[in-house]
Amino acid sequence: MCSSMKFKVVHELSSPYKSLHDNYVSNRRDSSRLTSLLLILGCLTILGGLLAIALVEKVRNQEKIDEAVNPNHTSTHEPVQNADQSCLGKSRIVLVESIPYWMDYGSNATFGVPLYEAWKDLISTATKQIDVSSFYWSLTGQDINVNSSTDKPGRDILEQFKALTKRNVSVRVVASIPTVASNSTDLRTLKEHGVHVRRVNFGRLTRGILHTKFWIVDRRHIYIGSANMDWRALTQVKELGVVIYNCTSLATDLHKIFQSYWVMGQQNATIPDPWPSSYDTSINAEKPLHVNLSGVPSRVYISASPPVFCPDSRTKDLEAILSAIGQAEQFIHVAVMEYFPASKFFFHHRYWPVIENALKQSAFDRNVVVRLLVSCGRDSDPSVLPFLKSLDALESSSDNISIEVRLHIVPVANQTDIPYSRVNHNKYMVTDKVAYIGTSNWSADYFNTTAGVGLVVSQDAVHSSSPGDTLVGQLKAVFDRDWGSKFAVPLEKLGHNPDCSFSKR
Repeated sequence: MCSSMKFKVVHELSSPYKSLHDNYVSNRRDSSRLTSLLLILGCLTILGGLLAIALVEKVRNQEKIDEAVNPNHTSTHEPVQNADQSCLGKSRIVLVESIPYWMDYGSNATFGVPLYEAWKDLISTATKQIDVSSFYWSLTGQDINVNSSTDKPGRDILEQFKALTKRNVSVRVVASIPTVASNSTDLRTLKEHGVHVRRVNFGRLTRGILHTKFWIVDRRHIYIGSANMDWRALTQVKELGVVIYNCTSLATDLHKIFQSYWVMGQQNATIPDPWPSSYDTSINAEKPLHVNLSGVPSRVYISASPPVFCPDSRTKDLEAILSAIGQAEQFIHVAVMEYFPASKFFFHHRYWPVIENALKQSAFDRNVVVRLLVSCGRDSDPSVLPFLKSLDALESSSDNISIEVRLHIVPVANQTDIPYSRVNHNKYMVTDKVAYIGTSNWSADYFNTTAGVGLVVSQDAVHSSSPGDTLVGQLKAVFDRDWGSKFAVPLEKLGHNPDCSFSKR
């Protein structure tokens, strides 16, 4: 397996007969030919029967899932279509953002499509099925005992989800156990309106959580980004993601990841080793999907974590990040809520310098400019600060080493009564070669035990009418906007700031 932490488990989905061989060879020449023939035929009949039973049971189990989702749908696993037929020429990619209320960048700043508008568009577009993976659901203020008019967009999204089944749109939702929204009413409300809900016990399965955030609409359109199904993600927290329209190949590939969660949401489910072949992918770092996105020739693939949830053919999320860092020739810009080169949860404070070493090596060996924009809010963990200082201290213009760290601080303003808000929740990286948009913070647990995904896009800017119109160009512009804003504070200029927990040290 691909994980540094293996768990010995029994798998109820794959056939127990992984390696069937007929090892019978008669060495007794005085045996009866008839007896030998009968023995051979008997063994083959028994083995064939066992295989048939296993296959029938597997099909029946899958059919039960399919019927629960959509009685009229005959197959959960549709074959991946050729990119020329399913994506080329009509696919487009849209950068989406949430900018917290009362966070004023000035009149000249440009932004991605508002996340709220993108979500509404995906819901209105749906005609058959929506699958959603989110850490938790909390689309109304009452879930956290907060009375705020800023939850109105979240309430609206919840109402639209409740209405989907009346339009004969089947909806499946997976969420995490454990969760930070144990008292949420959303999932109960969704069930009452015909939505199929499963909660995956990652705490038991991997000692992690399901931290993934994505949508799949009609097996054609997808959303991947930093936002949970939380009203604060629409008005109180800075989020970033992408929507890709009209790409069946990519949607079908992402659906395999969703399906792995869905099946593991069954009671007493255990992680398969290996995963059945139906979860394999032909789209990965070695063989990305070649597709025109918004008219730009692009190479795209989806990475995932944790490793034990990945078939061998799936690029692991950490591998995708390290590959992007290693390919950079000019710059590496990272915006992430939390950067912590250690384990914080399972193995508390065990040093884990994998990503940090890759960033340092890029700056030292290839003179790549490294910029790290890390969020700091009232609830941020101050133990992150020493690591950020040590990285920032490597800056040396005389040695042509450029590594700089800034803190992205969202002003709290008068929103002091809303917990776990007013923070930059982004999780992306852009280099001169690649755009990476993920769902994980950058610490060991998120890549070893926690479920997440990443979208990796490289594009041929030379074929674009304007390089700034590519996703890579747009993402760089977003980073530059934030890096040069009044909300990005160099470490040495932090001083006292009540909106950043680091300044209290």
